[in-house]
Amino acid sequence: MRTSSRSSNILSPLFFLGALPSVVLGSSQILSTAGFTSCLNNGSINVTQMNVVYNHATNAIDFDVAGTSASEQKVNATLTFTAYGKQVYSKDFDPCDPTTLVEQLCPVPAGQFAASGQQTIPGEFASQIPAIAFNVPDLDGVGKVELKSQDGQDLACVQSNLGNGKTMQNVAVPIVAAAIAGAALLVSALSALASGGHPGSATPSPTFTETMGWFQSMALSGMLSVNYPSVYQSFSTNFAFSTGLIPWGQMQSSIDNFRNKTGGNLTDDNYQFLRNNATLIQTDGQSTNISKRGIDLFLEKTVLFVRDSINTHVNGSSEGTGNGTGDNSTNGNNKESVLVHGIQGYVEELSIPQANTFMTVLLIFAIVIGGITVGILLFKVILETWALFGSFPKKLQGFRKRYWWLLAKTITNLILLLYGTWTLYCVYQFTNGDSWAAKVLAGVTLAAFTAILAFFTWRIWSLAHKFRRAEGDTSALFDDKETWRKYSLFYENYKRGYWWLFVPAIIYMFARGCVIAGGDGHGLAQSVGQLIIESLMLILLLWSRPYSLKSGNWINIVIQVVRILSVICILVFVEELGIAQTTKAITGVILIVMQSVLTGLLGILIAVNAIVTCCKENPHRRKRKEAEKLHRDLDTLTPLDARNSLLMDPTEAKKFIPAPTTTKSPLVSPNPMAATSNFSRKGGYGPVAQDQHGLMSDAAPMGGHDRSVSPAPWDEEVGREPKLPDLDTDTSYHRGRW
Repeated sequence: MRTSSRSSNILSPLFFLGALPSVVLGSSQILSTAGFTSCLNNGSINVTQMNVVYNHATNAIDFDVAGTSASEQKVNATLTFTAYGKQVYSKDFDPCDPTTLVEQLCPVPAGQFAASGQQTIPGEFASQIPAIAFNVPDLDGVGKVELKSQDGQDLACVQSNLGNGKTMQNVAVPIVAAAIAGAALLVSALSALASGGHPGSATPSPTFTETMGWFQSMALSGMLSVNYPSVYQSFSTNFAFSTGLIPWGQMQSSIDNFRNKTGGNLTDDNYQFLRNNATLIQTDGQSTNISKRGIDLFLEKTVLFVRDSINTHVNGSSEGTGNGTGDNSTNGNNKESVLVHGIQGYVEELSIPQANTFMTVLLIFAIVIGGITVGILLFKVILETWALFGSFPKKLQGFRKRYWWLLAKTITNLILLLYGTWTLYCVYQFTNGDSWAAKVLAGVTLAAFTAILAFFTWRIWSLAHKFRRAEGDTSALFDDKETWRKYSLFYENYKRGYWWLFVPAIIYMFARGCVIAGGDGHGLAQSVGQLIIESLMLILLLWSRPYSLKSGNWINIVIQVVRILSVICILVFVEELGIAQTTKAITGVILIVMQSVLTGLLGILIAVNAIVTCCKENPHRRKRKEAEKLHRDLDTLTPLDARNSLLMDPTEAKKFIPAPTTTKSPLVSPNPMAATSNFSRKGGYGPVAQDQHGLMSDAAPMGGHDRSVSPAPWDEEVGREPKLPDLDTDTSYHRGRW
């Protein structure tokens, strides 16, 4: 017997995971096998079934083993347990030795054989198992059994993953994450209502789009074809909902029927097989030393086979010592071991067959769109009913008139949010799908989404070019209310000079999806490609700092830095680099902690934004109130009470002075020749045309004694020729003055 004294040190970095509350992870102390593979090709003994469950409370092992042997022969056995790549227990024994007697293997019979039963482990051996092994979720442990002939020839080798029934894939985590995303959406909506649709107003970070984008990054981090630690593989599936992957058994059965009618192969790629007849074994997609011949009975990790005796079955006959039933255990609930990796391994952990991936996302998208449409139309009906019986607030008038545009804008926003993952699933459907109809739908939807985003991009660029030519800059994209209402969802949080940054963001999402889906099965290429893409995006953010709010710049830069660090950690999992399993396990824990901390910080910031939005006075409303107050002050100013108006900037004061509502009449008639033409004087406009007199007909004389004498009436026969005034040369005026 050989034991490792370093086992506790190996597991110590994972101690805090084992210390999670028992309410979340459970409190049972059970280790069990979960799937097995053959580690020896062309052996004379083939194992077809192996279930082993160890209960630490009773120090008892329940086992159920079956197989075939070419001949009857005596064997020596070696039992080895490793945790996180380090051997923690190893024992060589002879099944025929009285101290370690295993009657089923003494000797191994020819033909089919099976054995099941229970054995007690001595306390000295049980104490060597670290207690942390029963508490760490998704334990990376492997048990291996090797059978050799008396002369040392290898006869059989079987290895199986060990689990303790605890996992980081917990239903509470997606619920909390969805609550955080919902809170971000609510805060964004409150911020929009507070701004009153004011052009140029930005939503405080983290927004709903930024939060969902971060959740998508964590989900995509678990889709690469690398040898993940089990704990991180389970953790990443908690955020699958952000990419549209939501397990639903009835939906999967419907998709299977659709695939069956459109050329799909459902032999071993359907929901019922995955749910009831398969045990998943995660690989990196390139391992060649694992055989697919193994058949496993064990899917539920915590099932305990309680037996009071040992039963043996040889070539259909059975023997028992005690209360054995004598049933042939090889006819039990057999499940096939399925080797999975990358996107397939990720989605099938959620009980979604890999060929159903795209259709699942498509149906979830359709359900969300249908729910949004029904909600908007229902609110429209409520407003119309309200209008029949009374008046509703003016703020709702805009929704009543433009609800179709609001629906279109919401769908476009959803397309922008899912474009990166949609590209991934469409490319994966093209390369791995088996239904021609699903491939057609993938092509049509991807082309439609790309065309919609391309149209809006072209439209915004056209408007920007138009405004630049007319006004010298593109500020109208933010100042013009109609333009802001239609297109601001693409650039509302950017500075005025960096409105175009949404284009690199779309390209970034598209490239990331293509790299992950196109490189499926090649973990190193996926990791390097993603590292390059994320680094370029970080450089762009650092160079431009495009967000209008400082908090938006810092939050998005931090998110991008964590994305890059996550990809660097994933490089550790690449099998080609040959990094030790212990290092991979520790890196997986670091990755979980890093991503969890950032998720928690985003949740705290969302809560802070909600409080600020509800308590702080809206700046646009404050500006309107100041304008109204200044306008009232200007109306009450007097020469004796000028207050601070003399210090006011005239250009600012003009903004609050209403424009005149009357128009001045023309100084002269628009038709000077109206008197001698056939033009109707009644048809003219202005004072001159209406009086039907000349320009100076009513003017007082410039000289003379009698100023009360009215001038001669207008002579219709005399034209409007210019005439000097009749000046009186009498000097009496001057004499009187002097």
